[in-house]
Amino acid sequence: MNETPLKTATSKSDQALLDQFLTDNRLFLGPDPEIMRDHGIVSRSALEEELLAKPVDSHQLNHVRGLVNAALDESFTMVEQMGAAPGAKWGDLVTAIFTAKGDLSMIAPRGIVAFASCCHYPIKFILKYWVNDPTVGVKEGDGFIHNDCRYGGIHNTDQSMMMPIYWKGELLCWVSSTIHEGENGACEPGGMPAAAESVYDEGLKMPPFKVVENFQIKRDLLTFLQNSVRDPKLQLEDMKVKLHAVLRLRERILSLLEQFGRDALVTTLRKNLEDVEDEVRRRIRELPDGTTKVQTFMDSTLREPALQKLVMSVTIKGDRMICDFRGSSPQFTNRACNCNIASFKTALVTGFLQNVWPDLPHTMAVLSPIEILSDANSIIDASNDTPQAMSLMPLFKACTIPPVAMAKFSYSLPHRYTAIVAPQYDQAATFIYGGLTQHGDVTGNFCADINGCGQGARSHADGENALSPMFGFMCDTGEHEIAEEDTPIVRLGAQVLAKDRVGWGKYRGGLGYEQIATVKDSNIWGFMTGCEGSKFSSAQGLFGGYSCPAYTLAKVKGINVFDVMKKNPEQVRFNMLALMNEQPIDGGVYTTQDMGMTFEMCQEGEIYMICQGAGGGYGDVLERDPALVMKDLLEDLISHESARDILKVVYDETTLVVDIEATEVLRAAERRARIARGKPFDAFVAEWVTPEPPVHLPYFGSWGDLTKIHANNGSQRLVMDADKIQGVFMPNPKDLRIAELEAEVLAARAELSEYRKVGN
Repeated sequence: MNETPLKTATSKSDQALLDQFLTDNRLFLGPDPEIMRDHGIVSRSALEEELLAKPVDSHQLNHVRGLVNAALDESFTMVEQMGAAPGAKWGDLVTAIFTAKGDLSMIAPRGIVAFASCCHYPIKFILKYWVNDPTVGVKEGDGFIHNDCRYGGIHNTDQSMMMPIYWKGELLCWVSSTIHEGENGACEPGGMPAAAESVYDEGLKMPPFKVVENFQIKRDLLTFLQNSVRDPKLQLEDMKVKLHAVLRLRERILSLLEQFGRDALVTTLRKNLEDVEDEVRRRIRELPDGTTKVQTFMDSTLREPALQKLVMSVTIKGDRMICDFRGSSPQFTNRACNCNIASFKTALVTGFLQNVWPDLPHTMAVLSPIEILSDANSIIDASNDTPQAMSLMPLFKACTIPPVAMAKFSYSLPHRYTAIVAPQYDQAATFIYGGLTQHGDVTGNFCADINGCGQGARSHADGENALSPMFGFMCDTGEHEIAEEDTPIVRLGAQVLAKDRVGWGKYRGGLGYEQIATVKDSNIWGFMTGCEGSKFSSAQGLFGGYSCPAYTLAKVKGINVFDVMKKNPEQVRFNMLALMNEQPIDGGVYTTQDMGMTFEMCQEGEIYMICQGAGGGYGDVLERDPALVMKDLLEDLISHESARDILKVVYDETTLVVDIEATEVLRAAERRARIARGKPFDAFVAEWVTPEPPVHLPYFGSWGDLTKIHANNGSQRLVMDADKIQGVFMPNPKDLRIAELEAEVLAARAELSEYRKVGN
């Protein structure tokens, strides 16, 4: 006879004891999915509920908000003026204030939105796990540091300092300061290792932990962190800078509390969030119901060419807005270009705030009413065990594709909150460096050229040239003289706008500029880059505008340009096209390659060249005002060939006087030629669309059917269900090259053997 054992009820005291035992003996406090997958603002606290149930004094609210904003601006300036990292000097930073529960309420008016919108994740982790932990705890004078993107962040180069603010023993808010530090002890110098094949190659991976007690940095922990990176001076200086920034913020908030009291601050911080959330819901209701779609591709893993699809579908129905990214590329188990969904959402916030609703306060509440869908284990929703050091690749796309989808909704509105704008150039086109400086110091970091991307064309005007990074709006490209004092990098060509390399349209995208660099007075120095877009455009056009060009990296190795300049300075023109097309330096090895390059040693005087990119164009090129074409010619931004062949303008090349009638005739002829070249849509689809990706193409992502994900890494070709994505393992490019050369050797030996047989 089978008997079922009787279940005995567990008493409340026994259950509490069991729960406490499990809590005390938890193996590892990894990133909490409950925190990391929730981008909404939390429910009101009892105090917030009580305060907001009463009438709110809007004048006092505005006054307090202004004082907090001024304090954030002041602390931002402190970091910018005192920070040691290049990112601090050039605006890649932010200071912010959060509610007691950890929701981001306000950031500094010049700060990087994504840096702050990441920090609510680690603060919520601290509140959940450390407040009641007897070995940690949270009290006045404590400060926490963090950089691991899996606990909330962009990537491991960004370090945040977070501090709770108490008033009369009550926790009222949190403040933070974040800097793109750069060097973090990764397998390649500079903090953004494209060669990372696992999470253990990424350098420092700091979950939020206490590094400050009684307002002082703990020297033992500081020493540990300094011992883990190539630049211990940088680690020390900027930890102190971030700490003093949050201390200044604390000082200003305490002064505000003395003047206005607790209730005014708590009400302001919460109301700022709820007002933004309510306004976003109202704006969603304004939009027409429907769905728009946009897709783009990353064309490199930074180790090899790979076409990685990123899909965005936006659906509006009443006050519901759904952003659907299902069908995007699968994650890579041994490439650094993955990102987690929390990081991706913070980049989405940036895309909406900078290009769709820039008039709204910069807070995470912008995304709170929006539903996000993604495939687990995709490149934008990667698992925590994948490397994510170069998560910038998909994250930058999240900054630039929302305006494409939203433009189609906003176009029909009777009023708009900003001009409709085509995507900005969205790559980190800059040199990352590392080695021994001319002063004998070991360092690694990145150049500020990342902050000079061309703006997308607008619905009423050209995009601004080399305006800003796509992730921020108030950053600087730095002073080359300062960089040359600190490092052995010498700029042979500095910020010359890249003629003709532009996104054409009725209004053109803003141009980027050339970067030509070498090294002097150091025999241990190297460069790498962290960008793609050499095969597939990184900035789409809008409403008929052209995308920006694809860009390559060029090198002249095996020479010392300083010796050439001493002997024959007129021999060299520091222009990327002239150097590569004319090849004026004898003995140089002239090569081009994809923009992505892992760390490579550079000998003194060897030349490395990349180009910051242009934004996408807006509208039909045949509608461009000929006067604007002449202006571009006058400023040497475009060539006569482009004016004639692309923009179809007839004019005198000497006087730049336009023949209006002849231009209209030429453009009318081109429109007729377009019609003649055109095909019915069904005929085009029948000729162009294939059932699956071509066999030779390293392709990753959906192909028509979003529920099926294709992956072809060169040696394997498979199709996965979107809800069961496996990570893709990429072979080492060096192994592939070795196998290729070995095959050539075997073939040569066989040929030689046959030759000897014939000879005998």
